[in-house]
Amino acid sequence: MIRSLRGMNDILSEDYERFTYFLQTASRIAQHYGHHYIETPLLEETALFKRSVGESSDIVGKEMYQFTDKGGNDVCLRPEGTAGVVRAFIQNKLDRKGGIHRFFYHGPMFRYERPQKGRLREFHQFGVESFGVSSVYEDAAMIMMVSDILNELGIGYRLQLNSLGCQECMPPYRKKLISFLQAAEEHICEDCIRRKSTNPIRVLDCKNGSCQEKYIDAPKLIDHLCENCAADFATLQKILKDNDIEFEIDTHLVRGLDYYSKTAFEFVSDNIGSQSAIAGGGRYDRLVEFLDGRATPAVGFAIGIERLLELIKMPEAGLEGYYMGAMDKEAIPTIIKTAQSKRHSDRVVVEYEPKGLKAHLKNADRIKARYCVVVGENELKENTLWVKDLQEKKELVIPADEFQEI
Repeated sequence: MIRSLRGMNDILSEDYERFTYFLQTASRIAQHYGHHYIETPLLEETALFKRSVGESSDIVGKEMYQFTDKGGNDVCLRPEGTAGVVRAFIQNKLDRKGGIHRFFYHGPMFRYERPQKGRLREFHQFGVESFGVSSVYEDAAMIMMVSDILNELGIGYRLQLNSLGCQECMPPYRKKLISFLQAAEEHICEDCIRRKSTNPIRVLDCKNGSCQEKYIDAPKLIDHLCENCAADFATLQKILKDNDIEFEIDTHLVRGLDYYSKTAFEFVSDNIGSQSAIAGGGRYDRLVEFLDGRATPAVGFAIGIERLLELIKMPEAGLEGYYMGAMDKEAIPTIIKTAQSKRHSDRVVVEYEPKGLKAHLKNADRIKARYCVVVGENELKENTLWVKDLQEKKELVIPADEFQEI
């Protein structure tokens, strides 16, 4: 028997209801914040992610599904969504048109990781990106949007914040951190030693316990922010407090991608094991320029959908739509025609095999239909429909031409 590849799961049964409910909720809230949908390809040039995510990242170094296609192109399945949206932003010359551009998207991403709970090789993200706004108020709007989505889904969270500084305050901090790492080199892991020369700030995100103990004494970027970055970070905290959004400062929060600057944030849950991050993002003002576009301020976030599916509190499901069935073979064309006219306004499920009344009622219950509509020999002769309202527990027989009024 052929099975799905390891770490690539089907979305079936109860999961699909939670999955679609999440997408409907998150998409609606993103639209309320002024964003509109964008779709980018699953397959991109590998260079896009090497230049954006960064060659020092684990994603590029270890996890990409990369190959050469039949045209000799170096391509990969997208490991994250932001880089593709930035590529589309530049390719369609939106960076040169100026103004503000706000997008949201959702779809599968691919990383060759070791599968475990909350971590798959094919996983789905919901992402939001904003271009053209340098104000920290846009950062706050992103955080408030995630908060709105999680609150509506009934998901508890803790919000963690940090500032990664800018081109002015990062270089002197980087020198201090490198000096600290050189002194501690014999006590840190091989990955941290490698990152020391490629992207030293990433060592703060190391999951090795002994490294984390050592980094307690490492210099903190938040203590080395320039005047503008410090003012923005203070403003962000005030906005969140004014809007009753609780947060904690995590000086080791650096995010997993190289393109972030200034604001970085994560929403974490204590209910999903070690993979506690369920959403995260921040500002990336230089990424458009890194990818050969015109310098454009930008900020965004992504939510890992599979990680939070089991945390979603579904609304109580009511009875909805119509179940239609025939008791005799001759009545099937009537049922099909009646169903087709009703589908313009409602959900209709048709049973094509003739069955007895009890069987039709049982099927209607199974799909949680509000109405069970049946046509038998008598209804066919009299051009009527037998209808049972399964919510009100009422039965009636009506002329077929009055059915649209129900």
